[in-house]
Amino acid sequence: MALTKDIPTNTPSKRSISSGVVRVLLFAVGSLSVVLGVIGIFLPLLPTTPFLLLAAGCFLRSSDRFYSWLVSHPVLSKYILAYLDGSGIPRKAKYYTLLTMWLTMSISAFIVPLWQVQILLLCTAVMVSTYIWRLPEPVLIGE
Repeated sequence: MALTKDIPTNTPSKRSISSGVVRVLLFAVGSLSVVLGVIGIFLPLLPTTPFLLLAAGCFLRSSDRFYSWLVSHPVLSKYILAYLDGSGIPRKAKYYTLLTMWLTMSISAFIVPLWQVQILLLCTAVMVSTYIWRLPEPVLIGE
């Protein structure tokens, strides 16, 4: 007689988060990110694309309805669809993202007096900057 394992029939869908508290927190972070992304459309120093990408990631794991709304929105989707389909992010978004990141990392390094933390912040900023800068830039017709 062969030993077999029972295979569970209730496998989760694409969403890997099953905890209600975590889903609520992800939804809250996603909602705040949408608000900040929309504000970033009008304020030149607040990056739009990273906030909307964060919102898409949070909604993907917390709310299928809001994820679908975000990626099909007539205005907001243009900021994230190019990244999601592998085309990258626009150069302007890269500049704003890097400027904001380096500004916050510099302020953090100035506030924290530990040289180990300052080195960690510098290394993190360099690695993230390299990743962002190497992302492709979508070809936008008419620009």
